[in-house]
Amino acid sequence: MKTIFVVDDNKTNLAAAKMALDGTYMTYALPSAEKMFSLAEKIMPDLILLDIDMPEIDGFSAMRMLKAHSVLSSVPVVFLTSKDDMETELIGFEMGALDFISKPFSPPLLIRRIQTHIDIDALIKEGQRSLRNMHNTTINVIADMVECRDHLTGGHIDRTQNYLLVLLYELIRTDTYAEEISKLDLDIFIPSSQLHDVGKIKISDAILNKPGKLTEEEFEILKTHCVEGKLIIDRIMSKTQSDDFLLHAKKFAEFHHEKWDGSGYPAGLSGEDIPFEGRLMAIVDVYDALVSHRPYKMPFSHEHAMEIIRDGSGSHFDAKMVEAVLNVAEEFKILESISTG
Repeated sequence: MKTIFVVDDNKTNLAAAKMALDGTYMTYALPSAEKMFSLAEKIMPDLILLDIDMPEIDGFSAMRMLKAHSVLSSVPVVFLTSKDDMETELIGFEMGALDFISKPFSPPLLIRRIQTHIDIDALIKEGQRSLRNMHNTTINVIADMVECRDHLTGGHIDRTQNYLLVLLYELIRTDTYAEEISKLDLDIFIPSSQLHDVGKIKISDAILNKPGKLTEEEFEILKTHCVEGKLIIDRIMSKTQSDDFLLHAKKFAEFHHEKWDGSGYPAGLSGEDIPFEGRLMAIVDVYDALVSHRPYKMPFSHEHAMEIIRDGSGSHFDAKMVEAVLNVAEEFKILESISTG
């Protein structure tokens, strides 16, 4: 059952709307915008019916607050109003309102209009899901192309994506970097990490697949994959509409070898000047490299890898993220054993 918030300071209007909608929708009658935002912390509405003329926070002010909210910005809003002028409607539509319903309203008309907008919203979201699936499939193909060239790190992209997800959920659980994470759509953010090594497409096979330790000169060439990855994604962005997926992907690609103390590459950034994406990937990328087999080394044990990460807290890695990784070390171990077993 869809959830509707009805927000109006008039008790008669609230009672009428609730009576009309109850039974068809889960309806919450709220006498102010403050009550709406308070309830929205616990319950996510599918649609909001919002009165314009209210004391303290009026409908237009509430709408601006909704659109600025990281979670509620996508909730459809229909204004309730006793006004009947074009200027009010134009302002509302410019702010992102779906529709206006005049008060006093007819209950059958109210139900019909709401159902129409919910159906339209469902179609839009389904279309977005289809596009996202196509988007992710394309990215999977590109990521697979990178791994096909770099035979020494097979499965690395899938594994780092899994570790990244576990790390993010632990940060969410402990309310660490809550502001940064609240702005993320994880359905976009996690898949975008698959392109962190896309710049390796520009590195020669002789270096990528060398059966031994790289020379200093060869390592300097390999390091360019960070900038090359940024440039590849920049070219994609120049030929298409820029979106959050590509913006995240570019940061993963460019900054995943930066170090907290500034000794990393390519830009030598330090501390929180390193984008969030880079600090996250730095840990999961190193963990996977440590526990994986390479021609020049045997895989380290999970315990040894965690010791190295602990020792790198505040120098190589963000200390808050290291703490989170250590909290979920057993989950990393399980994922690692599954991937190698």
